[in-house]
Amino acid sequence: MRRSLQTILVADDSMTERANLARILRGAGYEVLMAASGNEAFELAVRHEPDAVFLDILMEDGDGYRTCRELKRHETTADIPVIMVSSKANPVDRQWAMKLGASAYVVKPYADTDILEPLARL
Repeated sequence: MRRSLQTILVADDSMTERANLARILRGAGYEVLMAASGNEAFELAVRHEPDAVFLDILMEDGDGYRTCRELKRHETTADIPVIMVSSKANPVDRQWAMKLGASAYVVKPYADTDILEPLARL
């Protein structure tokens, strides 16, 4: 039996994007943890083991691809679904994210349903 999703980690270097994702997720009943960088996201994921991670690709301290790779390689976080969020709409970026272990890829700008649908499939 699959446990229900409750806590979601949102990682984006844009405070506006973090707030927008948090609004959508909290409105759907999720608890939200927020990180402003890939490094912070990794640390929070290891410490709190969220049920899923929304991860921006382009961040100041390195790309989200690196963070996704690190999450998938770490024993504690390897099974946590990662949903990449980016303004990069190129199919190659989506393919690369999936190759690194992402469960889904959402392109900015997005509608609320674009954020909630990947969670419903987990």
